[in-house]
Amino acid sequence: MIALDLLSSPTAVFAASLALVIANLAGIVASALGVADYWPPGERTWQFYAHWTISHLLNVVLVGLAYLDWNSLGLSRVPSFAAGAVLFLGGFAVAFAAGHDLGVEETKGLSGELRTGGWYRYSRNPQYVGYIAATIGFALLANSALVAIVCAVFLCWWFALPFAEEPWLREQYGEEYERYADRVPRFVGLETVRELANAGDRESRLTE
Repeated sequence: MIALDLLSSPTAVFAASLALVIANLAGIVASALGVADYWPPGERTWQFYAHWTISHLLNVVLVGLAYLDWNSLGLSRVPSFAAGAVLFLGGFAVAFAAGHDLGVEETKGLSGELRTGGWYRYSRNPQYVGYIAATIGFALLANSALVAIVCAVFLCWWFALPFAEEPWLREQYGEEYERYADRVPRFVGLETVRELANAGDRESRLTE
């Protein structure tokens, strides 16, 4: 009975989701600062299982929190829902497509090949760009004050991940990664716009 009461309490579910997102963020930031080897794991170590267990649990708990605290933020419902849906679905579409380009193993943080084609021509972290958009979109869809707080911490997670990964990528791929990093932005930038424009020009020439 107590467990059911906790599961139906927005405050309890909020505390659980916040604890989960902070736990993974702490490991990621510690890795970025060079004081831990939490992410990326490279192999199927305890760090691998810890990261993905926390990630999957967080997704489930966050959906539950959205259900319990739906519409508490007070945003205008139609505009926030429409913008949220576009960002959430569009962000996930980009992340899914980029994950297909990168490969399942590499997406999980395991050792593999350096991928520089597809979506990775435009950004070194197109999945994270997509997930940043999707996270903002989910907060707008839920229109929940508690979900917005968790999503704000979640955004820190997406922004911190590349800084944890880059030293490992340099160690794995050496000069090949350095050359790639020199020409492609970490997230998005002018180089992204130029590459997208060039891709559009190539498509136009092919259809003429």
